[in-house]
Amino acid sequence: MATQMARQDAPSTKKGRATRDRIIAAAADLMYQHGAAGMSTPALRDAAGVSSSQIYHYFADKDDLTRAVIAFQTEAILANQAPLLARLDSIDALRAWRDVVVDVARQQHGAGGCPLGSLSSELSDHHTWARDALASSFTAWAAVIREGLLGMLAKGALRPQADADRLALALLAAVQGGLLLAQAQRTTDALEAAIDTVIAQIPNQAAPR
Repeated sequence: MATQMARQDAPSTKKGRATRDRIIAAAADLMYQHGAAGMSTPALRDAAGVSSSQIYHYFADKDDLTRAVIAFQTEAILANQAPLLARLDSIDALRAWRDVVVDVARQQHGAGGCPLGSLSSELSDHHTWARDALASSFTAWAAVIREGLLGMLAKGALRPQADADRLALALLAAVQGGLLLAQAQRTTDALEAAIDTVIAQIPNQAAPR
């Protein structure tokens, strides 16, 4: 995709917003399958059913589109997981969230890994803007997990000393590492082991002094 001079403003019409959203969704799917570098303008045109001029109209360049894809994938993940995490009131409820994460990976036989994790592996070492955007996405994901754990604390399902911040990071790290191994091994065994091990430690986890 050629580089344009400036990022375009958000579309002001319903049709324009729908076209832009369709481009982002198609780009997200292509990047998930082939990586950001593997997504071409012709492939995106075909997948989204748009012209090159429409792509260039809504996105200043490929980096601009990739930023939109990161935001799209973040919103999709949080929309899927936030309702479950918001209802946490027991370790069993936390395991129910775990089951959803594992089931999604199992249905794909581990293929694809995490949409955000894959983009991070590809882009973070070479593009500061991508690293910053992805770091913000992972921070938002950890924050949603943390809110769920705080809900468990408020309901007395966890010890008062439990460190929700560290536990949230540990759970997110377990998910990311497990999904990476699932992608390579085509099995969710490592993903299940990682999340289960963290969950097993949660009831006795105390905050550092």
